Amino acid sequence: MSDVALIPFLPRIKLQEQLSSLVENREIYCLKSCELNIFETHQVAENVELQFSDMIVASMLRGKKLIKNDMGEKVEFVPGESALAAPNCKTCIDFPEASESNPTQCIALALDYQKVAEITNLLNEKYPQPDIEMFWQLNYDNFFFKNNVEIANILGKIIQTCQSDDLFKDAIADLGIQELIVKIIQFQSLDSMINNGNKKINPQLMLANEFIKSNLPNKLNLQLVAKKIGMSSSSMYRLFKTELGISPMEFIIMERIKLAKLYLSDKHNFVKNVSYEVGFDDTNYFIRIFKHYEGVTPKKYQQSIVNS
Repeated sequence: MSDVALIPFLPRIKLQEQLSSLVENREIYCLKSCELNIFETHQVAENVELQFSDMIVASMLRGKKLIKNDMGEKVEFVPGESALAAPNCKTCIDFPEASESNPTQCIALALDYQKVAEITNLLNEKYPQPDIEMFWQLNYDNFFFKNNVEIANILGKIIQTCQSDDLFKDAIADLGIQELIVKIIQFQSLDSMINNGNKKINPQLMLANEFIKSNLPNKLNLQLVAKKIGMSSSSMYRLFKTELGISPMEFIIMERIKLAKLYLSDKHNFVKNVSYEVGFDDTNYFIRIFKHYEGVTPKKYQQSIVNS
């Protein structure tokens, strides 16, 4: 997964005289299908507890929070990251760096559980999984993730829609939420594939995943992978796009970048050698692709790792 922080649309920070509280000042926008909460904190604080009765999609916009997970450990929550929280989940938060000049800002998009169930039921009805024991569903288990471009754009559009005076904003927000749920489910499947998570994955996808990861230094293309797992190229392409939201070739590139980052953590490995080791024939192309996904060149990435 990319280390680039993709931050949704940023609402304006409130002036001090507009705040009702310096800690988690809350601004609420209520729509039929969701409730958008914008939280701001302007001073250092500890052990601030929050709880919503609905499912929450939270996204960090400014500053830094420390959130206590189920193991009692404090996890950094920074701009470009989002998280899911199940209904009635309690959160305990610290704000170690918040100040008037450096406030934190975070959104919490509250979604009715029945609304989420309607969306996942529709997916299971219209796009059923081939395995009868597999279903489209959200995973709430300590799920923090870095926004991809699509999720950041959807969240940004929902924020703007909720704050607008558009007569059709309920309908527009409803469509955005449906798209958001689909993209998060796809993202979770992709995350599980890449990081060997415990989410159950389509068996044919797992076969493709195993073959790709075992052959990253070799020449790989859509036709070869499809043949190895007993599918047509078009069927495998649709499978990747439906389940993961990306094409097979995008998945191969992401896996190659992930492996390249591992090799680059050794200061003795040269960028040119790494590019060949992970399956890129052209070093310049590798550098461009790496920068596109990670926001920095391979050399700068290597220097940042070695010097950290």
